[in-house]
Amino acid sequence: MSGIKNAASSPWKTATLAGMASYLDAAALVTSGIAVGGYYAGPLQLGAGAIGSLLGLQTLAFAVGALFGGRLGDRFGRRTVFTLSLGLYAVGALLLLVAVGPALLYAGVVAAGLAIGADLPVSLALVNEEAPAGRKGTMVVFSGMLWLAGIVAVLVLSSFMGVQGMLGGRILFAHLLVVAVVVLLLRLTLSESAEWTAARRAADTRSTARSENIEFSRVRDLFRAPALHALLATGLYYATWNLGANTLGQFGTFLWTALAKGEVAQFSQLTLLGLPVGFAAGLLFMRVIDKPSRHAWFAVGSGLIVLAWALPALLGPSRFTLVAVMLISGLGNSFAGESVYKVWSQEMFPTLLRATAQGVTMAFTRAVAGLAALGTPAFALGHTRLMFGTLFGLALAAAVIGLLWVPRLPTAPRPEPMAPSTAAPGTPRRTAV
Repeated sequence: MSGIKNAASSPWKTATLAGMASYLDAAALVTSGIAVGGYYAGPLQLGAGAIGSLLGLQTLAFAVGALFGGRLGDRFGRRTVFTLSLGLYAVGALLLLVAVGPALLYAGVVAAGLAIGADLPVSLALVNEEAPAGRKGTMVVFSGMLWLAGIVAVLVLSSFMGVQGMLGGRILFAHLLVVAVVVLLLRLTLSESAEWTAARRAADTRSTARSENIEFSRVRDLFRAPALHALLATGLYYATWNLGANTLGQFGTFLWTALAKGEVAQFSQLTLLGLPVGFAAGLLFMRVIDKPSRHAWFAVGSGLIVLAWALPALLGPSRFTLVAVMLISGLGNSFAGESVYKVWSQEMFPTLLRATAQGVTMAFTRAVAGLAALGTPAFALGHTRLMFGTLFGLALAAAVIGLLWVPRLPTAPRPEPMAPSTAAPGTPRRTAV
């Protein structure tokens, strides 16, 4: 019992250590794009097909990891899953670090993708469950700040370390390995989620009772109202928004060098220009995410994202439009996109389906992105304007879903942290905004 109290008394420690899953996710995404698409490409003779296959496979592995990791986290606990998954992440980073040919690269991207996919939904659930009432959205959005920090760290390294070729890629993957090991050791000091423990105890001790008297805990409960509606809305929103963000994250270096004829270091340095503004905007959003005004901020962010993708779609890819889409969409993502999706995913699903639901929507989103990534380099070179037009249309679709559909959905009831809940599942207390 004392372990649970200690964890609950330091929610920011939990938010930081569990939220580092977002840091490692973003860092792996950007590192793979820069290292595989840039530093490793020449020495290892990786063509557009091989680059697309490696980066697409990493995203597909994330999808598989999220699907199974989320469910395991709801069934066996947050702490067990995010400890094991981070160990696998370290193995994947090590394989990518020492790779001397495509075989180890494929093994590394699969291991890292599976690991971070399993880690992310479970870690986010723990952050939400251990956060105090009225600050849950704030601490989930804080994980988005760590996601941005992961990008910053990689871009700073790639911009200023002054090396090229294989050594440049190895330094970036060494960064992933070191951070993963340090976070793994620190996570061992965390206790299990008190809310999950209470809900799991209630479900296990009342397993013979009518399911209507227990918080939703079975996978099939995701596919009936109200959970089904939330699953569809959050999944479709995340998938349509993420295709643009994933393209920039994984293939920004490729698009910059292939379409705008720029250099890798120059791309990283330009990307860094917008990050201070992104951090400031993220801090602002943390102050409003638990208030009704967040819907207005979300509308602003969505408008910026749509505007950003309209530029290369209408004007074509150039150094100006590629920099503009990075900076404008980066600002918009501070108020919309993944950070808001994560908050919605905590609010709309009951405790014993929370990580499962996020795993399903993350798996769907990354599977779509992974399949798209397999052909992105060739598509970008052969049908450039069509590709950017498609990304603009998807950004517009995401804005419509987030502004018109999601606010109509109810949120899930929450059990008392230290006692089994008797609230009827699916009873709405308020609507998502």
